[in-house]
Amino acid sequence: MSEDTAAVRVDPPALSPADELALKIFADPASIADPHPLYRKLREIAPVHQSALTSTWILSRYEDCRSLLRDNRAGAAEPGIAAPESTLSNASRRDRDPELRSILFMNPPDHTRIRSLLSRAFTPRRVERLRPEVEAIADTLIDSFASDGPVNLLDALAFPLPANVISALVGVPVERRDWLRPLVAKLTASLELTASEQMVSDAEESSETVRSYLSELMVERRADPGDDLLSAMIAASDGEDRLSENEILSNTMVIYAAGFETTTHLICNTVLNLLRHPEQLEMLRRDRSLVPGAIEEVLRFDPPVQIDGRTAFEDLEFGGRTIPAGHMVMTMLAGANRDPEVYDDPDRFDITRRDQPPVMSFGSGIHYCLGASLARLEGQVVLERLLDRFDEWTLAEEPPWRPQIVIRGVERLDVMFS
Repeated sequence: MSEDTAAVRVDPPALSPADELALKIFADPASIADPHPLYRKLREIAPVHQSALTSTWILSRYEDCRSLLRDNRAGAAEPGIAAPESTLSNASRRDRDPELRSILFMNPPDHTRIRSLLSRAFTPRRVERLRPEVEAIADTLIDSFASDGPVNLLDALAFPLPANVISALVGVPVERRDWLRPLVAKLTASLELTASEQMVSDAEESSETVRSYLSELMVERRADPGDDLLSAMIAASDGEDRLSENEILSNTMVIYAAGFETTTHLICNTVLNLLRHPEQLEMLRRDRSLVPGAIEEVLRFDPPVQIDGRTAFEDLEFGGRTIPAGHMVMTMLAGANRDPEVYDDPDRFDITRRDQPPVMSFGSGIHYCLGASLARLEGQVVLERLLDRFDEWTLAEEPPWRPQIVIRGVERLDVMFS
């Protein structure tokens, strides 16, 4: 090889503007604190975009996201119909075993059957019956707030409230709840598109630990049923159709993890956005009937779950482009929630919004979040209780954000209440 030949260097091809935006959204920790300008720019320049980095397609307009999530020609990745391995999320790779998959990674008819049985044990009536318990837990936690300094709202209220509520709903004893917290955190961290091999390995190890514990708890509930979700899932049946042990375990794990990780960040995002918009907080003080609308606006403006995904089973048309069968499609839920074609002045935080389309924060279609009503209930109760107890809220310092975008939230939230 000559010196001239050895000196030749081939630079990697330049990224397109859309891929530069996508890379920042998925992998730039500095963008986590405020990804919304990136969603907006991506929606403007490439609302239907195929990434050259992974071959994954990205949708960022409301109607496109909603249509995909409601289209039975797209669904969860499964063996034999999934996209190439490089375009699958870590969670999809981990959950392709048919015996271990939850409804998050199932399609009809299996999804239809299991969700129907789960829904009977997770009804709005059962959720509403939890209201007094949610209120009592919130009161107890707020009573423990320090009176002489800032409170880390995440540790003092936003985590323990939904963790205790979902534990009570599922049937996990009080003494095991703190033990389960870090295990579940590892499970949800592995959902990130940029999750490292170590994060995936940690998630698999945590999954086995949690599954083993829940299996022991199932044995107890079969022998001595209680008024909890696990007992109801064991009893749930449709004629001869019952949930198998693996189906109960996998779906209990999903419900348990989703039941507090996302709601924790909904509570923190609610307080943080009201502190950043004091005129909206003052409106709530004057009119408590605005509380449900306030929670809905936080879900639109700053949702915990930012991104969802599907695999195309057939060729799909969006924005004049064809998404081939077998390709992964990411829906930017947080970007869709600020689509100006759907929401008036979408970058304005306004708790008085009325008569606008449903937020995309819980997804859409057959995979719409089972726990949506519980998350809304908990958010409303916390907001009402904080308004009742404290006249002044002050942000002690700008919060640090976790380096995660699929489930986005702060690492801590220090607030002065008086």
